[in-house]
Amino acid sequence: QVQLVESGGDLVQPGGSLTLSCKASGIIFRIYDMGWYRRGPGNQREVVARISRFGVLNYANSVKGRFTISRDNDKMTVDLQMNSLKPEDTAVYFCNDREMTLPWGPGTQVTVSS
Repeated sequence: QVQLVESGGDLVQPGGSLTLSCKASGIIFRIYDMGWYRRGPGNQREVVARISRFGVLNYANSVKGRFTISRDNDKMTVDLQMNSLKPEDTAVYFCNDREMTLPWGPGTQVTVSS
């Protein structure tokens, strides 16, 4: 059974940091290009960051220089280190493969507010 489970979301003040983690199961994780996505208050889903199966990184302009995506193929996890968080980063964060073909997990809520 294919499953993605996100964790690590929290309430944090502007300028703070969080690390999100996504645990995959039921897939040959190492062959997938993976990504982090978010759905904000406007309910639009956007790509935050991607990491290919070869380790090539891509970031949305809005998070470049602040967020870092990484993966551990042995643990079947993909992490998102988020620094210098802004209120506009408030969203539910999800992981999925590059083509968004895997079943969506529950997501993890990140709220940036003072």
